[in-house]
Amino acid sequence: MSDVAAPPGFIDRALRRVTSLWRDIASSAPGEGEGIATQMRACLDARGGEVSARSRAARLAQSYLAGDHAQRGEFLRALAGFDSDSAAVAKAWEAVAAAQDAEARATAKAKLRRVLEPPRLRLLTQFTTIPDGVKFLVELRADLMARMRGDAMLEALEADLRGLLASWFDVGFLELRRVDWSSPAELLEKLVQYEAVHRIRSWRDLKNRLDSDRRCYAFFHPRMPNEPLIFVEVALVEGMAANVQALLDEKAPLLDARVADTAVFYSINNCQRGLDGISFGNFLIKRVVELLSVEFRNLDCFATLSPIPGFRTWLEERLEAGDTTLLTEDEANALRAAAPPDLALVAPGVEAGKGDGESATQTLRRLIARRGWARVEATSKGLEPILLRACARYLLAESGRNPKRARDPVAHFHLSNGARVERLNWRGDTSEKGFRESCGLMVNYRYDPEKIEDYHESYAGEGKRAASPAVRKLAKGFV
Repeated sequence: MSDVAAPPGFIDRALRRVTSLWRDIASSAPGEGEGIATQMRACLDARGGEVSARSRAARLAQSYLAGDHAQRGEFLRALAGFDSDSAAVAKAWEAVAAAQDAEARATAKAKLRRVLEPPRLRLLTQFTTIPDGVKFLVELRADLMARMRGDAMLEALEADLRGLLASWFDVGFLELRRVDWSSPAELLEKLVQYEAVHRIRSWRDLKNRLDSDRRCYAFFHPRMPNEPLIFVEVALVEGMAANVQALLDEKAPLLDARVADTAVFYSINNCQRGLDGISFGNFLIKRVVELLSVEFRNLDCFATLSPIPGFRTWLEERLEAGDTTLLTEDEANALRAAAPPDLALVAPGVEAGKGDGESATQTLRRLIARRGWARVEATSKGLEPILLRACARYLLAESGRNPKRARDPVAHFHLSNGARVERLNWRGDTSEKGFRESCGLMVNYRYDPEKIEDYHESYAGEGKRAASPAVRKLAKGFV
């Protein structure tokens, strides 16, 4: 799973297709040569009626897209400057404090709410009147989030925009659609662009992912009908998949979906960077489970085959700290014996010697730092129990700043959606990315329709992480 923005330039290309239309709309707006702030003020004054307001909004959007990085920053700061009137807020607050009864207090509070609303909210809303205006605002927020860096005014603007988008993109307004090989080429191209978990390498690869034993579903918004917000790729298989390369093998025989007993969610991608923090994933998975349950009565297992993107970083941190709980001395001795004699490719700054005085953590560090260690059977066999145990601990016991939240972002996503950690898969992802992020491991999270709500409540309320007995046994001593 990934939370990912489109590739550089992709967004601008998508928006530029409507700039000619914006240009036609904007041509009726007066004020050529005016500064951005002046144009924004004219929009707020709303002179000339609805058509003029639409024209001015189109001019502003066009000005933003035509600007370079610095000019876009100036645009955003000008927009952020249209804040609430401090004097009016203070006066309204005094009226609330001075109210003598409930009726007067309610009236004063209503006025306070009105004056607290910054004029920039009205400006933002005006962009929705132009073609692709909602998409424009989504990308505007993506730009804002990249620029904030502690800038209080930009942070306030981003909070306002996030609130608007959260209400406009409520799941009740979204449409769930299946994407298949007969879908428009423009949409298929976007799947290729937005896929970040397991890159789509060719049209043949894409066709394989949309075949009869596969499913792909995406959420769309009525004001962005050709732009997926989030999509999930599903494989219909027999038994829970353990290796993503085998799952995506284009040469594998086609399975009759009617005999499949398991639906494997193997890639979930957020497509719009500007909608970060507005969650659709939990609703998407639950809706897809419902759809598949109706279409295929033979399915009795719904699970993911998920990456563990933070595992290797965490492991290296623990090794750097000399964490002696990661492996026993017997395991360390076995690894030394199993290590190939030409072990030389080590990470920068890691000791190269293998003398008797080397610690167990140094040995482990040196082994996983070598490219291709998994192809050395003895080394791989020695590392397997150690890394599986460490990974179970990482998923079930390790937290970030919030002690109730799993440190791994993908684990947090699925646990908060009501899944349980079902199984760890050795050599689940043998790609370079797989070893770089998780030492080649992958994990199955299982969604049991009868327990989803219970698991969700336990994790959201108490931070309890549901797991199968086998995985919990691996993490024994830490959970």
